[in-house]
Amino acid sequence: MTEMELYKLWCEKAVDDPDLQTELKSIEGDEAAIQDRFYRDLEFGTGGLRGVIGAGAYRLNVYTIRRATQGLADYVNGAFENGSVAIAYDSRIKSDKFAKEAAAVLAANGIKVYIYSELMPTPMLSWAVRELKCQAGIVITASHNPAKYNGYKVYGEDGCQITLDVANTVIGKINAVEMFGGAKVMDFEDGIKSGKIEYIKQEVIDKYLDKVAQQGVHTDLVADSGLKVVYTPLNGTGNKPVRAILKKIGIKEVTVVPEQENPDGNFPTCPFPNPEIKEALAKGLELCKTVKPDLLLATDPDCDRVGIAVPDPDGNYVLFSGNEVGAMLLKYICQERTALGTMPKNPVAVKTIVTTDICKKIAAEYNVELREVLTGFKFIGEQIGFLEKEGQDDRYIFGFEESYGYLAGSYVRDKDAVVASMLICEMAAYYRTKGKSLDDVITELYKEFGYYKNKTVSFEFDGAAGLEKMGDIMTSLRENHPDEICGRKVTVVNDYKLSLKTDKANGTTAEIKLPKSNVIAFMLDDGCSITVRPSGTEPKIKLYITAVGENEESATKIADQLVGAGRKIKGNGCGHIVFGAL
Repeated sequence: MTEMELYKLWCEKAVDDPDLQTELKSIEGDEAAIQDRFYRDLEFGTGGLRGVIGAGAYRLNVYTIRRATQGLADYVNGAFENGSVAIAYDSRIKSDKFAKEAAAVLAANGIKVYIYSELMPTPMLSWAVRELKCQAGIVITASHNPAKYNGYKVYGEDGCQITLDVANTVIGKINAVEMFGGAKVMDFEDGIKSGKIEYIKQEVIDKYLDKVAQQGVHTDLVADSGLKVVYTPLNGTGNKPVRAILKKIGIKEVTVVPEQENPDGNFPTCPFPNPEIKEALAKGLELCKTVKPDLLLATDPDCDRVGIAVPDPDGNYVLFSGNEVGAMLLKYICQERTALGTMPKNPVAVKTIVTTDICKKIAAEYNVELREVLTGFKFIGEQIGFLEKEGQDDRYIFGFEESYGYLAGSYVRDKDAVVASMLICEMAAYYRTKGKSLDDVITELYKEFGYYKNKTVSFEFDGAAGLEKMGDIMTSLRENHPDEICGRKVTVVNDYKLSLKTDKANGTTAEIKLPKSNVIAFMLDDGCSITVRPSGTEPKIKLYITAVGENEESATKIADQLVGAGRKIKGNGCGHIVFGAL
């Protein structure tokens, strides 16, 4: 069907949500607006759906939600007997409505549904799947994207986001479902009355908070530490659980940013509700000027990522990167669990391949096995699953990725900003009792292990020609490894698509035992590195830069050199790509 034919079909059929009819009428005669909504379907990727909320096949709405859920229901009914699914949702526009629509479809297909009665963090969905022994889970969220977006993420029975194989099966099922009339639907309230849909009980929530608290190392010291915290949930799901866990471990002085305390999917004071960027923390930083806390804590709307700011010696609040917070937490957990005698035998920590390599030095100091996985927290969760199958999940002590996601403990299989918030505050409280700020701690860490500066840069490539150029760049890098970058010798090349590690010093190769991924990493002779990774969903190539120096000034200078060298790859669409020096 043409875009105009689809538009007319939606005008006729999309009557279950008045907002859709209002939008469809408003774009009548606007060919560009119609084309934008109907030129393609909103695709179900490896983790689910994400898109702009609105009318049309290329938007997130009750019909695209129903269609995706029918496909998931067909998968669950085909793979399991008496299957059940847990559902959670965040503060975004229509999240609660979309969650109930998904529940209604599942219930109509004979699948038991457990749904939270109010908005909850994404990690609490992972928890519910495992605790209630469900075969799948759904969380309605678009994480830290702007307000116009929402999403639909699917989890497997292990509490991790679904694997590629399962995703492909679900995609096949979804593609067989007609947009209108293809999904079975029942009334949500009828589902509740019949018992096909059940609200998740408070005891499940309480048990989750107990599990989080059990990951503490020095929670006994927190109450008397005098720690002061400013916290912002960025109008998302973290407000209740984060404040509950901080109260549980004894933190008395928590000041919540008032403009960002309550759920609001419009995010009026933080258009980009991402704790990685300073603009999102502006209100919190403003409040810090009067409260003068030891720590500013910010969780994203679905509370799976957390960012912090701490005072420097001059009293200015500085933001820490995800790499820095993760490295400090790893050091703290290793150091203090070793001192307390609570470190498991043969401990395991996990990081992604683009996460700071300072972790390798920290892990080596404490005889911790450090496993590296592909980008995406589901691969960290997968490693916990491998340990669990061996009856050794207690060996897992910590995992994190550079994009502000952390997890201690094996009770969930996704990044968890509730436990991360607790551990960050506990860590700050512990060091406060020693007369140190977190600014002091990161300075000491760099003095001990070297100053690591990590930068991520993205290059955009527009249109079909851009995608082709991206392919040419990756092919060239793959076929013509540079011998040096910025005057530094390339010692090792890790090609994750070919599953091949090449030692350029002696010419030997070894297998990389990870799933194949279109990523190439160049390791340099001074500990620096450049990892090149094209986005799977956007026309972008990302460069992950690691620079190692004697101090901040030298590391920053090296990082800038490597970024400059990396920029040269965009100017070469084919042939031998050469990393140059500034």
